[in-house]
Amino acid sequence: MQRNPYLPLPMKLVKNFTETEDKLIHTFTFEYLSEEDEKSFPYMPGQFAEICVFGKGEAPFGIASSPTEPGHLKFSVAKVGVVSTALHMMEEGTIVGMRGPLGNYYPLEQMKGKNVVIIGGGFAFTTLRSLATYMLKPEHRGDYGNLTVIYGARNPGLLLYKEELAEWDKRSDIDLVCTIDRPVEGWSGRVGFIPNVTKEVSPSSDNAVAIICGPPVMIKFTMPVLEECGFKPEQVIMSLENRMKCGIGMCGRCNVGSKYVCKDGPVFTRAELNQLPNEY
Repeated sequence: MQRNPYLPLPMKLVKNFTETEDKLIHTFTFEYLSEEDEKSFPYMPGQFAEICVFGKGEAPFGIASSPTEPGHLKFSVAKVGVVSTALHMMEEGTIVGMRGPLGNYYPLEQMKGKNVVIIGGGFAFTTLRSLATYMLKPEHRGDYGNLTVIYGARNPGLLLYKEELAEWDKRSDIDLVCTIDRPVEGWSGRVGFIPNVTKEVSPSSDNAVAIICGPPVMIKFTMPVLEECGFKPEQVIMSLENRMKCGIGMCGRCNVGSKYVCKDGPVFTRAELNQLPNEY
């Protein structure tokens, strides 16, 4: 049974890891306090949770771990406000509150049998990491076709999950393309902005879906590239995580036209968004 979304679940911080060289993004691992608590928090890739820092407030964050990784939840958080700053300073062993899981998720059932192109930029790669990890699990990998991941950051030090990316790069069942904005000594990967690199990769739209999450400017300039590659609006899936607020559609601050992103999203197809005001 899904938890009451108003009630936070107590969880323990077991790892606070500095993810990027500028130290502005940390990855946090939280453990459940009991098996019953874990059973009460069933989630899927693309969903998010409200992390409650007692005495500071709460904020929504996309879940970076995959349900195929039991026992914990993982989040990568940029230091931008009161709650995120408190998290960055938090000592391991501290108890926080967790509300969720919230929102919808990537349409994994509809994606079965199709090729999947994942495009991510910066620290918006969190829920995409969850999705890729889920699909790469042996019991799920056969459900999907070719898997292409295009991921970029301004420089190598700002790429998330470097050890995992290195492991993915060794696999034969995933085509990983990492890129940085400008040349850096010692970097042997691609160089270029994500829209340009996506055009170079030129993923096929035949029996495929493209899932994109990143800074708005990246999405704006990548969309025309996907159109050139033949992707129709219903084949492009986006996540409007940046619109998340209370998580349950009560505050009314997440709405785009008639949709409440916290309840109807954050995952939408491009076709769905084309029916809404351009407010996102």
